[in-house]
Amino acid sequence: QLDGGRYATSDLNDLYRRVINRNNRLKRLMELNAPEIIVRNEKRMLQEAVDALIDNGRRGRAVSGKGKHRLKSLSDMLKGKQGRFRQNLLGKRVDYSGRSVIVVGPNLKLHQCGLPKKMALELFKPFVMRRLVEKGFAHNIKSAKRIVERVRPEVWDVLEEVIQDYLVLLNRAPSLHRLSIQAFEAKLIEGSAIQLHPLVCAAFNADFDGDQMAVHVPLSRKAQEEARMRMISKYNLLSPAHGNPIITPSQDIVLGCFYLSLVKDGALGSGKKFASIDEAMLAYDKGVVDIQAPIWVRMPGKVQGQNDRNVRELAPAADGSPRMLLETSIGRIIFNSALLGPMQYRNRNVPKKGLQEIIADCYKYYTNLANLSEEDLDSVRAMYPNVQSRDEMARIYGSERTA
Repeated sequence: QLDGGRYATSDLNDLYRRVINRNNRLKRLMELNAPEIIVRNEKRMLQEAVDALIDNGRRGRAVSGKGKHRLKSLSDMLKGKQGRFRQNLLGKRVDYSGRSVIVVGPNLKLHQCGLPKKMALELFKPFVMRRLVEKGFAHNIKSAKRIVERVRPEVWDVLEEVIQDYLVLLNRAPSLHRLSIQAFEAKLIEGSAIQLHPLVCAAFNADFDGDQMAVHVPLSRKAQEEARMRMISKYNLLSPAHGNPIITPSQDIVLGCFYLSLVKDGALGSGKKFASIDEAMLAYDKGVVDIQAPIWVRMPGKVQGQNDRNVRELAPAADGSPRMLLETSIGRIIFNSALLGPMQYRNRNVPKKGLQEIIADCYKYYTNLANLSEEDLDSVRAMYPNVQSRDEMARIYGSERTA
């Protein structure tokens, strides 16, 4: 009963009432031996009432209630986003979960996510309370709960310890494939938004224009082991659909790498020769050479895959190892410093497709794919300060706008 003496009832009550009234009327007409045409008309009306109860509006005009409101039938209660299946069965509220907007976390590692402190405290509240009792900050669970609710300083230290033992699951709806839910190590951050590594966005089909993601905490030891062995993002680098790397650089990362690999004739220091990579980097730090200036650098060993135009053979070193003079740039040296092991020196422009080829080469070269490839990807991401710290980004965006 509502305020004012009115009643709130389900639409099904009206639909059932129509079926019962028409059924009773038909029964009475049949007992009175009414004419066949009247009985047939009443049977038709009873059938329409049953149809409206099951699926209102499917046969002709929908039945309306007071205020021309279309009555919700049994099928309406089940179907659609607000129906019983999607709203109440598939979309249940669960404990140890949270939800927030995602923002980019460029300083995270591939297997990390930034979790807001307040959200983390609520997610791990029971674990924090137990740890407070174990460490002697509280005598019992009741006093520990009071300490957590008052957010004493020791709570944050205990929370930092607790989250070391647990991975969290991040999920973005709609979950269209298995990479839509992955495990991450939580890192406490300020603010209210979840931070996500930019390279895992493709797997989640996520972007940073207001997307939201859900966080879940696997509770049992078995669930944590499964998350650590099978669901953590650094072990999910390949797409299950086609087998190619799904962790591919995009946007700012591509822009920065491409800018580093560009060569500009006539830039400051063009044509200078350097005895080593370290000497060239020192000249760049002193402002003698521009990041895109074509320069000649003596390289130890033989650099594979170079054409004759930008390579000059030198006399072997004292130990007999080969040496060569390579025409390159500071930007390309910085870019290649991120590549590990036997990856060949890339002495050319590197667009988005080129980055994808480099990542594919990682899988070809390395046996411990996940760890080394993750290291490779993170080192590409770590080059960003080389561009950013010297106001290069302003020049990039400036040249993009004027182009």
